[in-house]
Amino acid sequence: MGLVQAAKGAIGGVLADQWKDFFTVPDGLPATAALFAAVPRGTNAGRGSNTSASSNIISNGSKIVVPEGYGLLLFQDGAITGFVAEPGGYEWRSDDPNSQSIFAGDGLVSTFIRQSWERFKFGGQPGAQQAAFFVSLKELPDNRFGTQSEIYWDDGFLNTQVGAVTRGTYTLKIVDPILFVKNFVPASYLRPGQVFDFTDLDNAAASQLFNEVVGSLAPAFSLYTNDPAKGNRITRIQQDSVGFARSLSDAVEQAYQWKSDRGLAIVKTAIVSIEYDANTRELLKTVQRADALSGARGNSNLQASVAQGIQSAGENGGAAGLVGVGMASGMFGVGGMQQPVAAVADDPVAKLKKAKEMLDLGLITQADYDALKAKALGL
Repeated sequence: MGLVQAAKGAIGGVLADQWKDFFTVPDGLPATAALFAAVPRGTNAGRGSNTSASSNIISNGSKIVVPEGYGLLLFQDGAITGFVAEPGGYEWRSDDPNSQSIFAGDGLVSTFIRQSWERFKFGGQPGAQQAAFFVSLKELPDNRFGTQSEIYWDDGFLNTQVGAVTRGTYTLKIVDPILFVKNFVPASYLRPGQVFDFTDLDNAAASQLFNEVVGSLAPAFSLYTNDPAKGNRITRIQQDSVGFARSLSDAVEQAYQWKSDRGLAIVKTAIVSIEYDANTRELLKTVQRADALSGARGNSNLQASVAQGIQSAGENGGAAGLVGVGMASGMFGVGGMQQPVAAVADDPVAKLKKAKEMLDLGLITQADYDALKAKALGL
């Protein structure tokens, strides 16, 4: 009885697998899907009767449509046998006896006899496994990273160690699909109906990538802030998605060999927030203040302060107060600014010289100068 059932199943399977299949992308895929099996379309709009074919056999002459942005991986008995990276329609051809089809010109009698005999030996089912998988060649979005506590790195601009809590997202790209499948994708995803998604919380392989990215954040910040081409500015990271992505990708590659071992690369990043620790925030305030008072801007600020002091001294202390301000401004060099000179002592000639400079600069009036002159000469 068992032999009769096996023979019946073998012959029935051979007949069903003679039909050519039409394979395409499954419905309802998430935008972040990275790898999934091509699915046959046995019916369309109520038409078609190719619904009983074996799930692991592709008949010769079957057509597989590869959409834009995807590659096609072909499998025979668990091994990768081909890869297509260009979009378009492709015809399946195989030397495996199970793929022979009378509709593909493989012969009538020999096809039936050989396939029936081979399947009879396996209890009626085909003794081969063929599959076609689509792999995304696009940037895959919404891969997130974040730290629960501060990470620390040596900052080239601040010239010390800084710490921050950060979070953001990055786009991921499969740059070598064959390496990706061979070295990283678990076997459980190389089956029909399974979708490998980097954002799937139940995907243990994707969770491992998340942990490796978090572990690479501190080296990535260090690489970025210590790169002279970036001006050693941590503040540029949030506006430089490609630049920081390169630093993060380099850090991940150095630590975990994503590209060379797994065929993966980080393309772009978007840092949502960087929350510095208290010490770093205080240091940044000091550095920002120093930046604001450096160079020509610092001269302008100092000149304005001196002028304000002269005005206040004139209002409160008259000519005597102005002499004191003149001495103080001389210490900083009002004309050139930030050029330290010797303080004016009790030399009346030096006092008059300084008062004349102030008069020429318009900082005091002629009446103020005459009063200073009279006081200096004891008149």
